[in-house]
Amino acid sequence: MKFELPDADATAALGRALARTRPPRAVVHLQGDLGAGKSTLARALLRELGVTGAIRSPTYTLVERYAIDGGEAWHLDLYRIGDPGELDFLGLDAADAVLWLVEWPERGAAALPAPDLGIHLELSPSGRIVEITPHSPASDRWVTNAAAVFTAGDLHA
Repeated sequence: MKFELPDADATAALGRALARTRPPRAVVHLQGDLGAGKSTLARALLRELGVTGAIRSPTYTLVERYAIDGGEAWHLDLYRIGDPGELDFLGLDAADAVLWLVEWPERGAAALPAPDLGIHLELSPSGRIVEITPHSPASDRWVTNAAAVFTAGDLHA
């Protein structure tokens, strides 16, 4: 499923739609060039899930953890990872996160759980283009529900 997102507000609205319709457990791989909107989408999704404090970029810490309803959300940014083996030091195997938001997942390769949803963002002359790929029947329903919420337009911050 593809959407055109004219600005950061539309990117955030998509994040809120995904949060409102998410399944109890999910792994989301966020891909795209620097500045494509991965962190904008992740922040909006986390905020909609009730995170009230600072939502920091995990660029230097590699992972930020947030308490959400039902457990913990992990936001990872693997841009600085040179080898998937570096993830061993993060203790991700011991994680019981109910939501994984992984930026630059291709750098983590097999050290990461398989995605339920792949989200690819790219810059375009009119803003951004996002392509969402579900990887299971449950995530297909998630995308369908999120698309309905997003296109209904009732996603004000």
